[in-house]
Amino acid sequence: MKNLNNLLLGLAFCSLLSCGNQQKEIYVTSCLFPEGVTADEKARLAAHVVPSGRQLEWQQMEFTCFICYGVNTFTDAEWGTGKEDPSVFNPTELDARQWARTAKDAGMKMILLTCKHHDGFCLWPSAYTDFSVASTPWKDGQGDLVREVADACKEYGLKFAVYLSPWDMNHPDYGTEQYNDYFVNQLTELLTQYGRVDEVWFDGACGEGPNGKKQEYDFMRYYELIRRLQPQAVIAVMGPDVRWVGTESGYGRDTEWSVLPAAVSSLTAIAESSQQETGSGTFLPEGDKMAQDLGSRTLLADARGVIWYPSEVDVSIRPGWYYHASEDTSVKTPQKLIDIYYSSIGKNSLLLLNLPPDKRGLIHENDISSLMNMKRILGKTFEKNLLENAVSSIGEIGDLTDGRLETYWQGSGKTNTIEISFEGEEEFDRLLLQENITEGQRIERFTLECQVGDTWQMVTEGTTVGYKRILRFAPVRCNKVRIVVSESRDLPQLSEIGFYKASEEEQE
Repeated sequence: MKNLNNLLLGLAFCSLLSCGNQQKEIYVTSCLFPEGVTADEKARLAAHVVPSGRQLEWQQMEFTCFICYGVNTFTDAEWGTGKEDPSVFNPTELDARQWARTAKDAGMKMILLTCKHHDGFCLWPSAYTDFSVASTPWKDGQGDLVREVADACKEYGLKFAVYLSPWDMNHPDYGTEQYNDYFVNQLTELLTQYGRVDEVWFDGACGEGPNGKKQEYDFMRYYELIRRLQPQAVIAVMGPDVRWVGTESGYGRDTEWSVLPAAVSSLTAIAESSQQETGSGTFLPEGDKMAQDLGSRTLLADARGVIWYPSEVDVSIRPGWYYHASEDTSVKTPQKLIDIYYSSIGKNSLLLLNLPPDKRGLIHENDISSLMNMKRILGKTFEKNLLENAVSSIGEIGDLTDGRLETYWQGSGKTNTIEISFEGEEEFDRLLLQENITEGQRIERFTLECQVGDTWQMVTEGTTVGYKRILRFAPVRCNKVRIVVSESRDLPQLSEIGFYKASEEEQE
C-alpha cells in the first residue's frame, strides 16, 4: 500500500493519503489514473472506486419489477407505430394495487412503469399531447395510470420508477430541437407530479419519427433535470448510474465488474458533477457493453481511468415484453426463473423482471403462479445458512451472517483464507459471498475447498464477487471447508458468507 501514498489525483482523488504515522483510505465514484502508473497500481486504485449513495441503494434492492403496458397491449404488438387510435386503450379491470401486491409478495422492491414507449402514447394525461389516456374510453378519459401505480407503490412500500422513451413515433416535432423541449416538459411532469422517483430509465432506441427524421437527444439536459428534481434517482441504462448487461436473456457474466474503464471526457464530466452530489453527473455509455470482458486488468492496463458502473439484467417473464394471449402457455417456469436469479442477482447484477399486464389490466394468473413458486422454492433453499452453527478461523462468525456490508472480514495481504468448521458433517451445494462494496470491489479469483481426511479438495471456483455472488455445484458433504482468495486488487473484504442446500424443487 505504501508505494501509492504519492498518487494524488487532480480530478478525482483515488489514492492513499499520508496522515502522520497512519494512512487514510480515500474512496471515490470515479478515478482518473495519473500518468506513468503501473498496471498493478491501476488495479489498486480501481479497488478504491465505490458506488455513490444512490447506486448503493439501487444495488441493495436486488430484484425489481418492470411493467410494460400501453396501446401495444391492445393491438397485440411489441412495437407500436404512433398511428394507433387511442380509443383501443380500454382495460376493463385495471388494478394497479394488484400489480404492486404481486411485486411485493414476490420480494421485488420497486416497480418501473413504461410511462411512454416508442409509439409515443402516454399513460398519464400529459399537458403537451393528446396521444394519451386522456383520449381513451378508460375512465372516460379522466384516468392517470402513472398516478395509480405511484400510489400503489406507496401503499405497498415499493419504490417507484419511470421509463420514458426518447424515441417518439407520434410527435410531429420529433427530429427537431423543439422535440427536446417537449421531452423535457414531459420528463418534468413525471418528476414533479407523482412524488419520489427512484429510477429513470432511458433505452438507446433512436428511429424515425412521423416526419421521417431522427432525433439528436439532449441527454445532458435530461440528466441535469433529473439531478435537480429527483437527485436520489439513478439514471439507467443510457445514463451515468446503471448500465445494461448487454442482453435481454436474463443472464449476466461469470466475471462481472462494477468498476469499468471510461473515457477521460466522461471522467472529467463526472469529476465536475460528482455522482455523489446533486450535480448533473453527465455521462454517456461508451464501448461495447456486450463484451464478456469489461473490467479486467488487461483492460485497466490501457485505461486512463475508471468509474463505478453496475449491471442491470432486464428480462421478461414471457417471450415478449407486452402481453399476448398466445403466450399464456409460454410463461417462464419457476425453475427457469430460478436459473435466471442465479445468473443475474447471483452474478453481481440487479434483476429487472417484466410482468406485462393483460387487456383486463391485471397480471395474468399464469405469470403470478410461476413467480410465486420461484419465490417459494428459493425461500426453502435459503432459509437456513449452515454457517450460523459453525466456527471460523477468524473468530466471531456473526459479522459474516448479519446482513450488513459494513461488518466484514478483511484479508491480511498474505494469507487470504477463511477456514470454517461445522458442528458435524453438513451437505451443501450453494455458496453465497458478498463483498463490502462500500470500500470497493476487490476480489478477482477465489476457490472453495473441502477437507477430506488430511487433504483439501477443490469444490468450485469463481472470479468476481461484488455485491453478491452465488455459486452452484454438485452436493458435497464435509465438516470443514475453506475459502481461499487467491487474487485481489487490494486486501479482500467479505461481508457475508452463506452455505446452503438447494430445495429439491429447484431441479424439477
